[in-house]
Amino acid sequence: MKFVSFSTPIIPTPHLGIVQDNEVVDVDLAARALTLIGPDQMLDLIEHYEHRKLILQAILDKVAGRRFSEVKTFSAIGAVQNLSEVQLAAPIPRPRKNIMCLGLNYAEHAKESAEARGRTAALPDYPVIFTKAPTTANGPYSDIVIDPNVSEQVDWEAELAVIIGKTGKNIREEEALDYVFGYTVLNDVTARDLQAQHKQFFKGKSIDGYCPMGPWIITADEVPDPQQLPIRLRVNGVTKQEANTNMMIFSIRQTLAVLSRGMTREAGDIIATGTPSGVGFARNPPEFLKAGDVMETEIEGIGILSNTMVSLK
Repeated sequence: MKFVSFSTPIIPTPHLGIVQDNEVVDVDLAARALTLIGPDQMLDLIEHYEHRKLILQAILDKVAGRRFSEVKTFSAIGAVQNLSEVQLAAPIPRPRKNIMCLGLNYAEHAKESAEARGRTAALPDYPVIFTKAPTTANGPYSDIVIDPNVSEQVDWEAELAVIIGKTGKNIREEEALDYVFGYTVLNDVTARDLQAQHKQFFKGKSIDGYCPMGPWIITADEVPDPQQLPIRLRVNGVTKQEANTNMMIFSIRQTLAVLSRGMTREAGDIIATGTPSGVGFARNPPEFLKAGDVMETEIEGIGILSNTMVSLK
């Protein structure tokens, strides 16, 4: 299944939907039409997914087999709408905690980063871990603000994000994927000058809106192998990054095992798994995003983000 958080002029607060072809089904409204009680928010769905499956299936069965009269009824209450007519938010509009991230998790990116900083390239022995603040969460098609008073070196980082589906601690590597609810596309937008000034990742990674993600969460059962996904990024139609998740240094299984060692992972946690080579600051000469640029982040089999850079008004 594909789950989104979306809003409409009638219901402006982002709430839960299921994407079916070119339609989005409002889970709460559809459930009410069937005299059921369904989840209205993504985190509620993730935390109680096993108990919600029957309700979700009943909704999908009704939508798939609806007769003409039922189409009119569902449409009249706004339970089924064209995907193009709604506004998508980040699938988890406001994460409950910081987004966990991996740095230098692709060999070529580790090499280009070291060379750009005048260092000897070496692969990390352990995952390089940092976080982004919850306020970075941004929609899949939303604008990203560039404020020159904050940063003049805004960079891109296309990434696969993992959404945890159940709470666990000291998770064994061979069981790690059992804890995954689904996957989404994420861009770890970074203020490189801040990253350099503060000698660490957090501030430069945590500017408001600097984590567009989506367009949806696709459940883990629909991704046969998350380590075989083409990933790419384009700026104004020009490809800047192109790789495959099979090029990760630390796999998703290894990453989840490490992150859960002595540290509880909870349903709804977001983990960004690192970016491949081709980032702006490591190019010769360096390239940074500017107002008017359109940044597309794509992972085949999952989806595409399209974010326009705008100046602070």
